[in-house]
Amino acid sequence: MTTLPFVDTPSQGPCQSVVVWLHGLGDSGHGFAPIVPELRLPADAGIRFIFPHAPVQPVTINGGMEMRAWYDIKSMDLLSRADEAGVRDSAAKVQQLLDSLIAEGIPSERIVLAGFSQGGVIALHLLPRLPYKLAGVMALSTYLCAPDKLPAEAVATNKTTPVFIGHGTQDPVVPMAGGQQAFHALKNQGFQVRWHEYRMEHSVCAQEVADIRSFLQRLLITEKEC
Repeated sequence: MTTLPFVDTPSQGPCQSVVVWLHGLGDSGHGFAPIVPELRLPADAGIRFIFPHAPVQPVTINGGMEMRAWYDIKSMDLLSRADEAGVRDSAAKVQQLLDSLIAEGIPSERIVLAGFSQGGVIALHLLPRLPYKLAGVMALSTYLCAPDKLPAEAVATNKTTPVFIGHGTQDPVVPMAGGQQAFHALKNQGFQVRWHEYRMEHSVCAQEVADIRSFLQRLLITEKEC
């Protein structure tokens, strides 16, 4: 398995922590890279941002067109939307990337895993299954793959890891009910999820960016639990 390619925004000065941010369907690692200056995090915080590129593959709902996707989508129905085999394959690739960062000397508890839409599905899939503890997880405008398998597959490693779930109240792509289902499924398994909703569609708004800034500051700069 080859390591995922990515857009790398190095830290200013020595790297003390890493945010790995996964994009949505049809996008690339370049899509969210411009958010780094918008977050206005302190230059001396030593935070490196990595934006991986999903593999290029045919997507059924888009007429089989090839595009960057973390998994195929054959139906817009939330219960069957995510191709579980594809989710697990991409999750394994992302975990390999996390493994490589840890091997480079970044402690797992100094890594935040973030994802938007499809990327959020991968982040939430890894949260309860990783063998090491992360600093935090951000899941934006997303949902949970195979929630029925969560009780059998979840491990306790990240049950105290702060999880930011954000969703738009007017999202026409991933209905807010999908995000709420993910929130409740994880909460019922004992994960430390926080719900944030915004008056927006399938996007990221200024208030959410501000909340993400606060979340990252607490985890990676002040090192306080949220």
